[in-house]
Amino acid sequence: MEHTKCLIIGSGPAGYTAAIYAGRANLQPIEYCGLQPGGQLTQTTEVENFPGYPDGVDGNQLMDDLRRQAARFGADIRDGEITEVDFTAPPYRLKDDAGREIEADTVIIATGAKAKYLGLPDEQKYMGMGVSACATCDGFFYRKKTVAVVGGGDTACEDALYLSGLCKKVYLIVRKPFLRASKVMQQRVMDRENIEILFEHNTLGLFGQDGVEGAHLVKRLGEADEERLDIAIDGFFLAIGHKPATDLFKPWLDTDEVGYLLKLDGTPRTKLPGIFVAGDCADPTYRQAISAAGTGCQAALEAERYLMQ
Repeated sequence: MEHTKCLIIGSGPAGYTAAIYAGRANLQPIEYCGLQPGGQLTQTTEVENFPGYPDGVDGNQLMDDLRRQAARFGADIRDGEITEVDFTAPPYRLKDDAGREIEADTVIIATGAKAKYLGLPDEQKYMGMGVSACATCDGFFYRKKTVAVVGGGDTACEDALYLSGLCKKVYLIVRKPFLRASKVMQQRVMDRENIEILFEHNTLGLFGQDGVEGAHLVKRLGEADEERLDIAIDGFFLAIGHKPATDLFKPWLDTDEVGYLLKLDGTPRTKLPGIFVAGDCADPTYRQAISAAGTGCQAALEAERYLMQ
């Protein structure tokens, strides 16, 4: 059985930053990148809000830079994923998808979270060309344009409000005849002049030549007065929630009702000694590359301190 002082599960800004710090601390970490090395940013064409890139950077380039930096400090970076864990007692036992068994003194979980999509083929067709699941990340590209946000909860309302400060017009597409958001958020959205709420609407598809130019909608789907219509938009934002990639760890660690891993006292620590969390798998609030990188740093520092005890 292979042994390591520090095993990092997941890549992306959190995993790679943890690997950088763990490598510099001479922990000789092993990092498993998962099925999507680099995480969600590898699906982003341009990142403009990550410090150190004044002209912006391609998401794949940013992740490659972080990966090479981690490798420079001795991280053993592996493609593939961890498929089994035994967190009964340290050192912890894990198995990868090739059947290799690893014993780890510390584990940093940075498996991320994936945005939920409607399941329309057009979402993939226009990914990076008008379709986004992060208003904070991509809203800047739609200044003075018209966009649509899908969802009726607090996240959708927050995204619509944020975009309304940048865009000429924002459609909020809500499949229910009401908003699920808090009363305060509902009122803010309704008071914003350039937000139009489309209640009881579902999205059927998107259209456009070199990017999103509009959306096919249906009002009161399946009812006698069902109506189909098109709206002209430049961007289509999904705000119907995220699913953290934490199912593997639920038998061992505490999560909230959605599945986000719970931290102790605002630190990367969990209820199990030597097991730490970083990035979007434990962050239902911010979900930004820079905040994920920060928690990756924190997790590695906590792992180092734990090993020194």
